Amino acid sequence: MISHSSTPRSLLLAGAFLSAFTLTAAAQQPAAPAAAGASPAAAPALPPGSPLIGRPAGNEAAAKLAPNAPPPIPAAPDKLPTAKLKVPAGFNIEVYAAGMANARSLAMGDKGTVFVGSRLVDKVYAIVNKDGKREVKVLASGLYRPNGIAFKDGTLYITELSKVSKIDKVEDVLDSPPKPTVIYDKLPKDEAHGWKFIGIGPDGKLYVPVGQPGNNVLHDDDHGQIRRMNLDGSGAEVIARGVRNTVGFDWHPATKQLYFTDNGRDWMSEDVPEDELNRIAKGGEHFGAPFCLQGNIVDPEFGWGKSCSDFTAPVGLLGPHSAALGMRFYTGSMFPKTYKNVAIIARHGSWNRTKKVGGDVVVVKLNKDGTMKSMEPLITGFLEDNKYIGRPVDVLPMKDGSLLVSDDWNGAVYRVTYGKQKVADKQ
Repeated sequence: MISHSSTPRSLLLAGAFLSAFTLTAAAQQPAAPAAAGASPAAAPALPPGSPLIGRPAGNEAAAKLAPNAPPPIPAAPDKLPTAKLKVPAGFNIEVYAAGMANARSLAMGDKGTVFVGSRLVDKVYAIVNKDGKREVKVLASGLYRPNGIAFKDGTLYITELSKVSKIDKVEDVLDSPPKPTVIYDKLPKDEAHGWKFIGIGPDGKLYVPVGQPGNNVLHDDDHGQIRRMNLDGSGAEVIARGVRNTVGFDWHPATKQLYFTDNGRDWMSEDVPEDELNRIAKGGEHFGAPFCLQGNIVDPEFGWGKSCSDFTAPVGLLGPHSAALGMRFYTGSMFPKTYKNVAIIARHGSWNRTKKVGGDVVVVKLNKDGTMKSMEPLITGFLEDNKYIGRPVDVLPMKDGSLLVSDDWNGAVYRVTYGKQKVADKQ
């Protein structure tokens, strides 16, 4: 067990960034001039699933767009951007824990432990309260893209690129955790959209998405879907198709219907398609990708002969290329009554857009029929002068009604409260 309360330096994280973005950087380098009388050299082929596939050739503005590489190490607590983050009147935001490289998905244990997954490093973290202070422990390492985590009845479930594992009685073994036990290993191994979310539904089953293996592709029956399985990994079935890439979902507190964010395709336009908020009203629905975009645009490449009326439309739109990720319904009592049962969504922020959008946490209110009524900001300030100083990934309501927000750019988790400001616990 590795325990730390200060910022670690992660060579593994730096290596992951180099491997993930070296190809992108190389792809943006201009080709050397051809010798006189020689034919121009063909551009190097991009690997399957590369986010640069489909980028318009010869377009100067598009040539400047590429995924944003985060800093190679997490920020020190005193370097976090909390002073620049803005919340509505009456709300407060503070640092909950820092020093977790590439902090992503969040889950809460029965005894108050906050578990944190990662995407670009090999670790799952545990934030524990000890002697009035919060301490970060490395719960598991040596994993491959352990982005998704979920907790139920003492067991922590972890989704890696191609498998689901668990640690039983996890809060009893935080100081000497065993290696996670694999319960399901039939997930595709594609790197593109390969990082997985995971949730546990009101039916007591695990839900795991499988994204499309590229920006905008026709794919086999094993991709572009959400799967459901028993807690032991048995009985896997597909409950939704036409899902491009969801990295966040939750069940409505009243209707128990599953709502999920879904990221729209790139390289079609800077302004369309928008990311979606979808709802599963019945099993077996198809949500359009890659044939129909945002519920009302037939895809120019794959939509020939299709109609958007053939698919389930989103209940709301969340902004073009905003990278809407984690979402949870708020059921606490700390926030004002108008926040009861609203969806709180972390928008990671765009890269496939000249003027970036997102980089915030928003509140989505629903109509009585379950469709989106409005979207308003809860946390802004992660985007400054068209550059990121933080990128929210997931949100998690706490038992006391406060809200946690992860930031993979800085490797931190923040806590949002409402009411009179209290002195934050020491890190």
